[in-house]
Amino acid sequence: MALPPFSSERVLLPLPSEIDFRNADGLLPLIMYQARSGSEGPARVMVLDLSGTRFMDSQGVRLINDARRLLLPHTKVHLVALPESVAGRVLEVTGLRRDVPVYDNLPEAMAA
Repeated sequence: MALPPFSSERVLLPLPSEIDFRNADGLLPLIMYQARSGSEGPARVMVLDLSGTRFMDSQGVRLINDARRLLLPHTKVHLVALPESVAGRVLEVTGLRRDVPVYDNLPEAMAA
């Protein structure tokens, strides 16, 4: 399945293979910058791709919640995480999966 054409309405940000206390604080400014700096204005959908994230602890959950809280009100956050992955399990166990749309693959998240 092909990805939809890129538009600043939908911004994709692949997250690193590990999200923990060492890098979570530095990722938040990157998310905020990417969401707000589109050529057509701020993003309407910010897609955070966790499909390559092999380790994520509570700092990853905090990062996602902080991003949701700090993004402009009209900017939605979508997540990509494989259900059987560590990131997918952390999202499920913490209940974040109920609050943020989580997609099993990138094309679905970009098209939603």
